[in-house]
Amino acid sequence: MKANVAWSTEEDAKIAGKNIAKKAVLDLNETKIAFLFSSVKYNTKKLLEGTKEIMGTAPIIGCTSSGGIVVPDGYISSQNGFAGMMAIGKDEELFVSTAAVERDRLVRVAGRKAAENALKKAKKHDRNDRPSYVYVITTPGDEEEYIMGVQDVLGDIPCFGGSMADENMSGKWRLYNEEKIITDGIVIALFYTGKEITNILDGRYHETVFSGTVKEVSGKRNIIRIDGAKSLKKYCEWTNMEFNDVRGMRMSQASILRPLGIKTVNSDTTLIRHPLNGNTDYTINIGNDVCVNTTVVQMEISKDELIDSPRLVLRRLNNKKIGKAKAYIIMHSASRKKLMEGRLDETARKIKQEIGDVPFIMPFSYGEYGRGNNTGNLCGGLMISATAICE
Repeated sequence: MKANVAWSTEEDAKIAGKNIAKKAVLDLNETKIAFLFSSVKYNTKKLLEGTKEIMGTAPIIGCTSSGGIVVPDGYISSQNGFAGMMAIGKDEELFVSTAAVERDRLVRVAGRKAAENALKKAKKHDRNDRPSYVYVITTPGDEEEYIMGVQDVLGDIPCFGGSMADENMSGKWRLYNEEKIITDGIVIALFYTGKEITNILDGRYHETVFSGTVKEVSGKRNIIRIDGAKSLKKYCEWTNMEFNDVRGMRMSQASILRPLGIKTVNSDTTLIRHPLNGNTDYTINIGNDVCVNTTVVQMEISKDELIDSPRLVLRRLNNKKIGKAKAYIIMHSASRKKLMEGRLDETARKIKQEIGDVPFIMPFSYGEYGRGNNTGNLCGGLMISATAICE
C-alpha cells in the first residue's frame, strides 16, 4: 500500500483539481480511493472535472471543509479557495465502492439506500463478500439517523468519518463522490480488505466534578431539564457563566472549552455534546442526540490543549493499532478550530513529530463518527476522529 497527499490554492477550481490529482496519484499504479476535501469557495463540479481528467473513474469520496485543511506541509487555506487529496493505491487486495444519496423524507432511509447502492456497485466488480469498514460523510444535524440506516443494511461494521462543514453554518456545504455532488444527504465508501483500519474517537477533554441526569428533552437535541432544574440554569451554575454569556448562539462559542459529555458504558469514550444555543426559556440545544436519564458531565479543556490534541489522539490510536500505518485520515471539529486560528501550523508540526513521514490529511467537520471499544459506532461533536489505514 502507498498513499500520497497533495494540495492546491489555485484560484481556478478545475486547474486545482488537475494539479492535486497529478501529484496524489503519482506512482500509485491504480488509485483505489481518493479522499478529497475542498473549500466552499470552489466550484465543486469544476474541481471534480479536473481530478477525473487525471484519475478517470477511480473512486472518490469527500466534502467541503471549514476554512482549510491540515496536511504534512502545514495549514492550507486561501482567500481563493483550497483543496487537498489523499490518494491510496498499490494494494492489490483493497477494493473500495462509493455511493452518494440525497436526503430522504426519512433520514434513516437515505442511509439504507447509500449502503445498498454501494453494495450493488461492488457486486458488479464480483465483490460479494462483506465489506470490512465503512467511511461515512453526512449533512450535519442527523448523524445518528444516517449511520443507523447504514447499519440496517451492513450490520455492525466499523465506521469512521464525519459531517461536512462550511465557514459559518450557512448551509453552503457539499459532499460528493466520483459520480455525484449533493448538498443534503450522505456519501459512503465501503472498504473491502483483510488489512487493519483502526479508529479512535476522542475529544481530549477533562471531566469536572459537575454532573447531572437529563430529566426532560424535546426531540433529540433540546435538553429541557437536568436534575429537575432548567438545563441552561444548571449549565451556568456549573460553569459560573451568566445567562448573557450563553444567550442564543453565543453559547456555541462560549461552550467550546466547557461542553457537556456522556460516557459509554465501559468508560472507553466520552462523547462530547456541544451546547449550541442558549434559549430564552433556559433550555439548551445541543449538536448531537441525547435521551432522558442520560448522565451528562461538564467537561473542560484549555486552548493550549486544543493545539496538542490531534497529536495525543494519534498517540492513543498508535497504541491501539497492530499494523504499520501507511496513511491517517483525521476528522477534526470545525468549532474547535475557531479557537486554534493562528496556531494550526504548530498543530501540523506536532502531528508530524508523532507519526513521522506517514501521509495524513485533516479536514474540519461539524460532527465526527468513530468506533468505541465494544460499544459500536458512535457520533460526537467537538471531537477528533483519527483513523489509521495499515499495510
